[in-house]
Amino acid sequence: MPPIKMYCTAVCPYCTMAERLLIKKGVVDIEKIRVDLDPAQMQEMMRITGRRTVPQIYIGDRHVGGFDDLSALDAGGELEPLLAA
Repeated sequence: MPPIKMYCTAVCPYCTMAERLLIKKGVVDIEKIRVDLDPAQMQEMMRITGRRTVPQIYIGDRHVGGFDDLSALDAGGELEPLLAA
């Protein structure tokens, strides 16, 4: 399974939903980067993703986007192959 990285905050319901979906799909390790604790990480997230909202999720080197994007990948049957790569 490729590494999973998620930029998140402590009080983000979409971050929680994304984490739950990934766990449901068998992910056991998610590197969570708390942008609410480190403004430099927020700046880095915005620089590399072009987005200002959390969560921002990476599966391996692929930026999959936020929870809605992750959920759409799952609905389209594309999430499990990404996680299996």
